[in-house]
Amino acid sequence: MVFKTHASINIDEVSPKEFIVIKGARVNNLKNLNVAIPRNKLIVITGLSGSGKSSLAFDTLFAEGQRMYVESLNSYARQFLSRMEKPAVDYIKGISPAIAIEQKVNTKNPRSTVGTTTEIYDYLKLLFARIGKTYSPVSGQVVKKDSVSDVVDYILSFQEGLAVLISFPLSVENRTIQNELALLLQKGFTRVLIKQELKFIEDVIQDKAYLKKIKPVECQVLVDRLTLNKAEENLFRLGDSVQTAFYEGKGVCQVHVGDEKMIAFSNAFELDGILFEEPTVNFFSFNNSYGACKRCEGFGHILGIDPDLVIPDKNLSVYEDAIAPWRTEAMSKWVEPLIANAMKFDFPIHRPYYELSDEQKKILWTGNSYFDGLDSFFQYIESKVHKIQYRVLLSRYRGRTVCPDCLGTRLRKDVSYVKINNRSIIDLVLLSIEDLVVFFNQLQLTAYEHSVAERLVTEVKNRLGYLQKVGLTYLTLNRLTSTLSGGEYQRIKLATSLGSALVGSMYILDEPSIGLHPRDTHQLIEVLQSLKKMGNTVIVVEHEEEIMRAADQLIDIGPAAGSHGGELVFQGTVDELKHASSHSHTANYLIHHDRIPIPAVRRKAVDYIEIIGAREHNLKNLNVKIPLGLFTVITGVSGSGKSTLVKQVLYPALTKLQGIPGEETGKYDRLEGSIEKITQVELVDQHPIGKSSRSNPVTYIKAYDAIRQLFSEQPLAKNRGYQPAHFSFNVEGGRCDACQGEGVIQIEMQFMADVYLTCETCEGKRFKKEILDVTYHDKHIADVLDMTIEDSLSFFKEKQTLVSKLQPLQEVGLGYIRLGQSSSTLSGGEAQRVKLASFLGKGNDKDDSHIFFIFDEPTTGLHFHDIHQLLRAMQALVERGHSVLVIEHNTQVIKCADWIIDLGPDGGNKGGMITFEGVPEKLIQLKNNHTAMYLKKCF
Repeated sequence: MVFKTHASINIDEVSPKEFIVIKGARVNNLKNLNVAIPRNKLIVITGLSGSGKSSLAFDTLFAEGQRMYVESLNSYARQFLSRMEKPAVDYIKGISPAIAIEQKVNTKNPRSTVGTTTEIYDYLKLLFARIGKTYSPVSGQVVKKDSVSDVVDYILSFQEGLAVLISFPLSVENRTIQNELALLLQKGFTRVLIKQELKFIEDVIQDKAYLKKIKPVECQVLVDRLTLNKAEENLFRLGDSVQTAFYEGKGVCQVHVGDEKMIAFSNAFELDGILFEEPTVNFFSFNNSYGACKRCEGFGHILGIDPDLVIPDKNLSVYEDAIAPWRTEAMSKWVEPLIANAMKFDFPIHRPYYELSDEQKKILWTGNSYFDGLDSFFQYIESKVHKIQYRVLLSRYRGRTVCPDCLGTRLRKDVSYVKINNRSIIDLVLLSIEDLVVFFNQLQLTAYEHSVAERLVTEVKNRLGYLQKVGLTYLTLNRLTSTLSGGEYQRIKLATSLGSALVGSMYILDEPSIGLHPRDTHQLIEVLQSLKKMGNTVIVVEHEEEIMRAADQLIDIGPAAGSHGGELVFQGTVDELKHASSHSHTANYLIHHDRIPIPAVRRKAVDYIEIIGAREHNLKNLNVKIPLGLFTVITGVSGSGKSTLVKQVLYPALTKLQGIPGEETGKYDRLEGSIEKITQVELVDQHPIGKSSRSNPVTYIKAYDAIRQLFSEQPLAKNRGYQPAHFSFNVEGGRCDACQGEGVIQIEMQFMADVYLTCETCEGKRFKKEILDVTYHDKHIADVLDMTIEDSLSFFKEKQTLVSKLQPLQEVGLGYIRLGQSSSTLSGGEAQRVKLASFLGKGNDKDDSHIFFIFDEPTTGLHFHDIHQLLRAMQALVERGHSVLVIEHNTQVIKCADWIIDLGPDGGNKGGMITFEGVPEKLIQLKNNHTAMYLKKCF
C-alpha cells in the first residue's frame, strides 16, 4: 500500500497488524496529521528543519510508546500516569515497544567512556581478573602465590624413601627469642632448625649462653619430619603439615627434601621482594577507589599548570620572554639567573622554544644548580596564595592537564603489570577499535584459559564487530563519551542495540548519519537493514540522500517549517517521489529541480596561519596552512583527524595565545603566519546554548531584554509598578513560584527517564496570573514567548530594534523555533545556528575586528533547502572580513568552499595525513580520494 497525499489516506480502513496507524496527530505544529507506517520496514521521515519530523517520530510515536510501557508497570509508576500528558492525537494503533536513539550526548559524566557505554570495558575487567597474569616489573617473571597443593606436588615429584623436612621461619615480634620459643613449645612444636642443625626447643631455652648467640633469621621451626611415602594416608599428613607451616609462618612454608636445597614457598602474591595486588574486577575499575589512580581519582586529568599557557608563543626564545609569567618586572628575577648562567650549562637562550630538545625543555621546568626552574617558581607562588595577587597570577596558568601519575589512563600504576598475551588492559583501551579486533582475533589462550574466557571473548568480539559496522573503528575505548559528536554517540547506542538482539520493536533514530563521511554511509545502511531483518520497524529522521534512497518508504513532512509545516506532503518510495507535489522541497532536490549553486568566483587568500608539527592522536606531524578571510572546509573520512586538528590543536592554541585558559592543547610545535590579525576566536559547535533549562534562543541573542522593557512600558504595567524584571522567568517577582519559571515540574522516576509534567499552577505559562494581565497588541508575555521567530517578526514590525535582533534567527533557517523554547529541546545543529545568529546580529562589524570562526559540522539536522540558507549566512561572515573554518562531510558545503583541506586517506592509524589542499575544482580531479569521488556528483 502506498500513500501519496494527505487526502488519499482512509486511515480507518488500515489494519494495525500491518501498519502503525496514527490519526489526527496535533503535537506541536502537526496539523491533524494521518499516517500509516508499514511494520518491519525501513522508514525515513524527512522534510525541512522544523517541519514536524521530530514531532511525529519522537513527540508522538515514541512518547505514546513510552506511555504505554509505563502503563504496564507497577502501581508506583502508574500513580504518575494520570498526570503524564498523552500526545495530542486521536489514536495510535499497532504501536510496538519503542526504543529512541537520539543524537544528543545525554551524559556529561567525566568517568563515562566508550568502553563503559558499550559495556566492553566490563567484560575486559572480568577477563583480566580471571585469566590475566601479573608480571614483576623487576625480573619480568610471572607472579603467583603457592598453594598447599603446589607444595605437596613438589614433594611428591621426588622418589620415595627420601627424608622430608617441613618448617617455617621463626618470627619474633615484640618478644625475645626465649619467649617466642616458649610460646611455640606451648603450641606443641618441639624442634627447631638452627643453621640447618636440628635441636629440641627445651634444650635451646635452657642454654642461656647459646640463646644469646643465635639470630632469628637463622632459625626455622620444624613442623614435620618424615620419610617420603606416596601412600594415600600419608598425603593427608603432608597436606596438614604444609597448611600448618603456612599458617604459623605467616604465609611462608619451607621444604627440604633429601640432599636438595631448602625451598621456601609463599602463599602471598609477591615476587622480587614486592607484594602485588591480586587481580579482581574492582582492581581494573577507575570508577572504584580501589582501582582508580590515587592522584586524579580516576578522572585522568587534574587541575595543574598548563604548559601552553606558561609558554603560549613557541616561536619566541627564552631571551625574548617566551615564558609568560616571567615577563613582568617583578618576576624577571626568576629568568635573570638562567640568562646569566646559560653558557655554563650550554643552554641556548636565543633559540626559539619549539627548537629546544626535550632535555632542554625539561631543564626549564626542573632547573639546576644555576637557576630555579618553573616547578620551583609555581611552588613559590602556591606558598603565597594567601595574597590575592598571587592567587590571580596562579589562576592565569592553571588548566586541565593530563595526570602525571597515570598519564590519562585513570587506573593505578600496578594495573599495567597484569597482562594477557603481553598486553595490559591499559594497552587495550588505548588501541583503536580496529586494532582491538585484530588483537582478539589473534588471541592465543591455553585450554584452561579458553574454557574460562570463551564467553567473555565472544561478547567482546560481538560488540567490537557492531562498532565496526557503524563506522567507529577509529575510536578508542578510553575516549570520553562527553567528547563524542552527536552522531558518534548515536551510532554507539545503535551498536549496543544490535547487541541486544531485540525483535518486534520500533527503533526511532534521529539522524544517525551525523559525522559520517559519504563513504561510510553504506555501512550504516547495512546496520539499519540488519535491525529491520531481525523483525523490527526502523524509523529514521534523516536528510542524508543515500539513506533516503535506501528506505522502503519515505515520509515527507512539510511543505515548509513551523506554522507552514506539519502536513504529510508525500509518502511512498523514492521512485514515486518523481510524481510528488512541487511543494515538496525534498522531491525538488532529489530529482535535481533545485540545486545549491556553485560560487561563480573562489576568493583568493592573502594571509595565512600555519600549524607546524601537529601530531596529536593520529595526526602524522602535519604542517597545515589555513587561509584567512576565506570560507575554508576541512574534510575527510570519519576518524581521519579533522576534529583533532581543529578542536584539539588549532582552537586551544589560538585561544591560549590570546591569554584565555581552556582545555589542554594537543601536541604541535608552533603556530606561524598572520596570527596578529585575528582579534577573536569563536568555536561554534553543537553544545547547548545554555546550561539552565530556562535558557532559550531569545535570551541567548539578547532580544528578551527589549521584550521585557516593552511590556514594562505598557500602561497597566506602569500603574502596577511592574519593572522589566517582573517579566523575567529567571528571577523572583513575576514568575510562577511553583515551577520557578520552568513551566514544567520534574518527577524523578529512578528506574527510568524522569517525567516532566506541565505545572498545574501556571498551566505551563511560567508567569503569575496578574503578570499575564499586561498585554501588547492583545498578547501577554507567555503568548509572545510561544510565538515562532517568523511570526514574531511581523508581530514586532513596529519595533525595528527588536526586529533587527530577531532577524538573524530567520536568516539561518530557524524561523520555526519559538522565542521561549527551552535550549534543552534544541538539537545540536539548531543550537549551533542560534550561536551563528548571535554573531550575525552584532551589526555589520565595520571596525577592524577579524573573528576566526570555527564551525563543527553545521549541517547537522539540516535539509538541502536549509543548507542553502546556512551557506548564505556563513558567506555573509566572510564578506564582513572574518574567516570561516568548517569541519564538514556534506558535499553541498564542500563544493562552496574557497579552499579545501582533505585529511585521510582513511580513519584511525591509517589517517592523519593531508591528501589534498586547494580549490574544489582541483579536488575532483583526484583519483583514489574518497571525498573527490562523492564531490564529483555535485558538479
